[in-house]
Amino acid sequence: MKRTLAQLMWCACVGLIAMTATAQEPQTKETLNGAGASFPAPAYTRWMLDYNRATGIKLNYQSVGSSAGIQQIKAKTVDFGASDDPLSDTELNANGMVQFPTLIGGVVPILNLPGIKANELTLSGDILGKIYLGKIKRWNDRNIRRLNPGIKLPDLPIHVVYRADGSGTTAIFTDYLSKVSAEWKDGPGKGKSIRWPVGAGGQKNPGVANLVLQTEGGIGYVEYAYAEAQNIVTCKLKNAKGKIVAPEVKSFTAAASAIDWEKSKNFNVSINNIENEDAWPIVGASYIIIYRKNASEVKLRTLQHFWIWCLKNGREAAEELHYVTIPEKVIPIIEEHLHPTPSALQDVNPRN
Repeated sequence: MKRTLAQLMWCACVGLIAMTATAQEPQTKETLNGAGASFPAPAYTRWMLDYNRATGIKLNYQSVGSSAGIQQIKAKTVDFGASDDPLSDTELNANGMVQFPTLIGGVVPILNLPGIKANELTLSGDILGKIYLGKIKRWNDRNIRRLNPGIKLPDLPIHVVYRADGSGTTAIFTDYLSKVSAEWKDGPGKGKSIRWPVGAGGQKNPGVANLVLQTEGGIGYVEYAYAEAQNIVTCKLKNAKGKIVAPEVKSFTAAASAIDWEKSKNFNVSINNIENEDAWPIVGASYIIIYRKNASEVKLRTLQHFWIWCLKNGREAAEELHYVTIPEKVIPIIEEHLHPTPSALQDVNPRN
């Protein structure tokens, strides 16, 4: 069949566009591997699928917890590590690493109480600290009743659940407790792994969620997306301004919007207990950690390309999963922080 001049010109244009897209994309036949925080795992999994469809490049992520992710990137058994507890400037410089935030999310208390609906119960930082210290032992304790007039609280023992693995979610949660409770700050303190005064441990966010679901009277803490995905009852919290707020994307956003990312070295910031009337009090960022130099230039360029692509093109997908995305004005700062080659940061249009 003969083709018209217009058809031939169209084919030539399509071919030229395909060649240009290929030239712009970093090419590697190897699967890039990462490991770390379970907090951002749902979003990272979605981004990797979308990126593979767009570029053909494969990535794999193991949700093993922040501590394990940091150990693996330091051992160079993975191409990138992920942590919800940022590394210090000293540690980054000593290892020739760079870190940057990818997502923001809320850490929420989850409950298993008969007769109590989602966000019907209110707790405060002081009460939450005393529960995790083992000083408030029953759900009908007078301190909880005083904050919840009109709610019939069950006469049940409180079963505390915490993260058994080294966890950035724990780092965020215990940083919050240290800010609202002097007794907690001077006692267990903050960190990815601490000595818990009471309770039972679950592995990663799903493990904590499952243990709470299986235990009547249970209370735990997880990233908001896990509570939403499994339809677990959450509660409201009194924030730094004394306002009672519910866990939701807009209250996480209110906390994140108060951060001046431009002034933070290596993006190492705390978003807990922010002085904002609309802010949820337990909020944290999730970070990616990579080496500034890589034995494979193609791998390094691909990693740079992938994460900037996600920050620019993965916003809608992340928001569908109840995460707060990094403010758009911060993305150029992250690009400059990574010091990528210009060709590594070209936008990639999904392949049809």
